[in-house]
Amino acid sequence: QVQLGESGGGLVQPGDSLRLSCAASGRTFSVFAMGWFRQAPGKEREFVAAISWSGSSTLYADSVKGRFTISRDNAKNTVYLQMNSLKPEDTAVYYCAAGFGATNIITHYNYWGQGTQVTVSS
Repeated sequence: QVQLGESGGGLVQPGDSLRLSCAASGRTFSVFAMGWFRQAPGKEREFVAAISWSGSSTLYADSVKGRFTISRDNAKNTVYLQMNSLKPEDTAVYYCAAGFGATNIITHYNYWGQGTQVTVSS
């Protein structure tokens, strides 16, 4: 088992930046690929970004490419999502997840956090 806890969400204005963090405990963090997903009200949960266990490979949804950056610090058991140039359509609950492949497929992830709310509004 691995437990995940997100933090860093909040209310920001369009164009602002936020950095989300996801701290892991339990099984060895460094064996897992990590992903960020988000779910807006009334919509399905969607892929945002993923990173391999080593951090050498990343994957992004087209909607966030060039604005969001995923990274990880295995010494701190933490994965980050740096979000720049935020837009109102980025408003959602953001979830981190752990799995065994850095993919955009939700069912490839075995462990999930509880989520953190990000609201982008003027």
